[in-house]
Amino acid sequence: MSDMKRPGLIRRLWTFFWSPSGVLSLGLLLIAGFVAGILFWGGFHWAMEMTNNEKFCISCHEMRDNVYAEYQGTVHQSNSSGVRATCPDCHVPKAWGPKVVRKIQATQELYGHFITGVIDTPEKFEEHRLYLAGRVWKAMKKTDSRECRNCHKFEFMDFTQQENRAADNHQRALDEGKTCIDCHQGVAHKLPEGYLERYEGVVNELAVSGELPPPPVKTMASVDDREEVKGYLSETSAN
Repeated sequence: MSDMKRPGLIRRLWTFFWSPSGVLSLGLLLIAGFVAGILFWGGFHWAMEMTNNEKFCISCHEMRDNVYAEYQGTVHQSNSSGVRATCPDCHVPKAWGPKVVRKIQATQELYGHFITGVIDTPEKFEEHRLYLAGRVWKAMKKTDSRECRNCHKFEFMDFTQQENRAADNHQRALDEGKTCIDCHQGVAHKLPEGYLERYEGVVNELAVSGELPPPPVKTMASVDDREEVKGYLSETSAN
């Protein structure tokens, strides 16, 4: 008996796993892993939803005292139908993958809030407003105004039921291949000085980097176009 070789590691493991005690241990391990997976996945989604509502968005004074204050009374906050678009509706993707990416990007904003205080006063916020707006415009332009299109899509618009001014603008936008953010930059927030030049710069940067094709002739609304849109939305909100 002393001359018999000890079975190899793989053989011993195979024998153990198929023994009654091994099967029981493996079963318990699988059950424990399954339960842990459910708890982790549920906790992850709970955290995602807890950080994806208006109350959370305005829990920091930078948002509450600046952009949220500007949002009050706009057509997205108050209108005849009572349908509201809150902060995450416009700034957080609904699809799971892009939403996770956006949440990861938001850690930079947390760093700015807790560490650097880069926009912790109204004066600092105004100083950075054009830069911050440019980041939002760039994201929306790259995704063809994805968050806007959660509620607004050309193919579902009945232009015959729109006011002539709105119908004309939307038809022109459709014909010229524009996206929502090309015209609707000041829907909910104050436009900073030099916004038109900055937006054109954003479009050109995306074209140069290859993230967007070169813009066709007149892909962006003029100042008069934008003022017309803003005036129309103000009237709609008031009514």
